Amino acid sequence: METLGGHLLIAGAGLWDPNFRRTIVLVGHHDDEGALGVVLNRVLDVTVGEAVPVLGRIVDVEEPVFRGGPVHEASVVVLADFAEPSLAGVLAFGSIGFLPDESDDDVISSVRRARVFAGYAGWGAGQLEQEIAEESWVVEPASADDVFHPEPARLWNDVLLRKGRNYDLLRLMPDDPSLN
Repeated sequence: METLGGHLLIAGAGLWDPNFRRTIVLVGHHDDEGALGVVLNRVLDVTVGEAVPVLGRIVDVEEPVFRGGPVHEASVVVLADFAEPSLAGVLAFGSIGFLPDESDDDVISSVRRARVFAGYAGWGAGQLEQEIAEESWVVEPASADDVFHPEPARLWNDVLLRKGRNYDLLRLMPDDPSLN
C-alpha cells in the first residue's frame, strides 16, 4: 500500500471503538513498520495555558488542547503549519508537520499556526492496512483547512460532505443506529 501520510482517516460506520467513533485522524507518518497520527476533532475541556503554558509562544494560551489519541495521553504533540517545512520533526504533507522534540528559536519562528494534542493514535505493522480493508476507515487526502478547521466538532461531517453523495448515509447516520 502507498503511504497514507498526509491523509485523513474518517471513521466508518462499523468503527465502534470509543477512541475513534466519528473521528477524523490525520496520518502524520506511515510506512511498513506502522503509522502515527492525531485525532483532529476531539477537543478537550482544557486550554493550552492551563495544560502547557510554555507553548504559549506558538499557540494562543486560550486555544483548547485536543485529544490526539489513546496512546501516551500524557504526552504533548504539536501539529503546526511551518513557513519552512524542512524544520518540522515529521512532515505530514505540504507545510503541515509535527514540532520536533527539541525546538530552537528558528523552529519556533517558522510556526505560522499550531494545535496542541494530548496523546496520539498509533498502529503497528499492517494494522492500519487491515482496518482499511475491513472498511473501518474511509481515506481522504488532507488539507491545511482540515487540520485547522474552525469548528473541529463539525470536521467529520464536513469532510464526508466533501466526499459527495455516496457518503451521505454514513454522514447522516445517528450516533447509535440501534436507537433509531
